[in-house]
Amino acid sequence: MLTTSSRTNPFWPRTMAGQRTVIGYIFISPFILGFLFWFLAPALTAVWLTFQEWNLLSPPKYVGVENLQYLINDDLFWQSLKVTTTYTLAYVPLNLVLGFVLALLLNTKVRGIALFRTIYYIPSIVPAVANAVLWAWIFNTEFGLLNAGLHTLGMEKIKWLQRPEWALPALILMALWGFGGSMVIYLAGLQGIPESFYEAAELDGAGRWAKLRYITIPLMSPVIFFNLIIGIIGSFQVFTPARLITSGGPQNATLVYVLYLYRTSFENLKMGYAAALAWVLFIIIALLTIFVFRYLGDRVYYEDVR
Repeated sequence: MLTTSSRTNPFWPRTMAGQRTVIGYIFISPFILGFLFWFLAPALTAVWLTFQEWNLLSPPKYVGVENLQYLINDDLFWQSLKVTTTYTLAYVPLNLVLGFVLALLLNTKVRGIALFRTIYYIPSIVPAVANAVLWAWIFNTEFGLLNAGLHTLGMEKIKWLQRPEWALPALILMALWGFGGSMVIYLAGLQGIPESFYEAAELDGAGRWAKLRYITIPLMSPVIFFNLIIGIIGSFQVFTPARLITSGGPQNATLVYVLYLYRTSFENLKMGYAAALAWVLFIIIALLTIFVFRYLGDRVYYEDVR
């Protein structure tokens, strides 16, 4: 039924279907406006800046593909890409395995299990800056908790943040402290598996490992796949620990990609070159995501809902 305002307003649709369409667009307008102003417009600006030389002080100057040519011969670019790739190859598999194993252990019905779930999840919600300050103290060579434990065991102290061979493993260890985030997602997936599957397997004589291999892992494959994609994207965008704890050192051993992008743009004021770096990062993440979907997506089990 049309209201009086709808009959008098020439811009308001007269049909019920048209009114629903307008109302739908009103509800999704926050997303549309956010996409246009906070993603599409900055992305197009970054494309334009890729072919410019701009230091924020003088007007942009068109330089063609010079930024892309410089990128190919930039040693720090390749070093940052190497560091970030190493970080990803180490962190993502370990985070997947640790989160999954811990979720299996916490997916039990024992007294006080909620407390343990909370304890393991809390590190993943600690603010990044506070997390960095805490781990900077833990890795301190003279007074750090980690070296104190090594000294108690009769081992020599390790210069975690002063030696190139130890700095990046230290950041990886710090990142793994927050695997409670993936653990909660795994736990939700585990609790969604019907108990009848395990009961039927037990009747057929399946043991614990057989149930894990043929029931748990296949049914959890969508969750594992999701955590894999999120882990890859997040690891290529790591910034805070390298910025606050090591500042990319020592000897650029922890110069992750986003930190180098930050230095290029806000310290060296090379906005055009930084835009090129940003688009290269976007292309790398997009290609990796497509690769994972192409070669692992078919192995994910989805329950037939028809």
